[in-house]
Amino acid sequence: MTTLEFSYSLNKLSKSLKPFALKLTRDMDDANDLLQDTMVKAFTNKDKFTDGTNLKAWLYTIMKNTFITNYQRMVRRGTFVDTSDNLHFINSGSTVIENGAYGEFAMKDITRAIEKLDVVYKTPFMMHYKGFKYHEIAEKLDIPIGTVKNRIHIARKLLKDELKVYINRN
Repeated sequence: MTTLEFSYSLNKLSKSLKPFALKLTRDMDDANDLLQDTMVKAFTNKDKFTDGTNLKAWLYTIMKNTFITNYQRMVRRGTFVDTSDNLHFINSGSTVIENGAYGEFAMKDITRAIEKLDVVYKTPFMMHYKGFKYHEIAEKLDIPIGTVKNRIHIARKLLKDELKVYINRN
């Protein structure tokens, strides 16, 4: 494959990679950065691409690995990105002071909201919360997996409505 053909193929496939980048990063700017990093890595390593293999799968692998590497680098650094207008990194390893009373109130409200749920929704929700997979819950409760997913979805929606005071607090 010539460099021109390779560039054309990369450009054509970049549109299908963007949703995957957005799914990984959950932020449009970060997704664009990840997509750009993926394209740069793919182009600089075009000699490693074997002609006749799946270019799209190769690009998805590069993107996934780039995302994982960037995430691990961020975790090792022990920093978080300040989303204020100043846009700088702050070392979060220093002293942190939290108001424990707020957390205690929140936990009581969450527990109360979960207790209010109808047992039909509460049981699969709590099983999922404890780490059971959908198919395990379906097996244990002897109901279809679609019903499990639906009941967990409804439980989340009911809890979200009940606990809306805690959503988007700024």
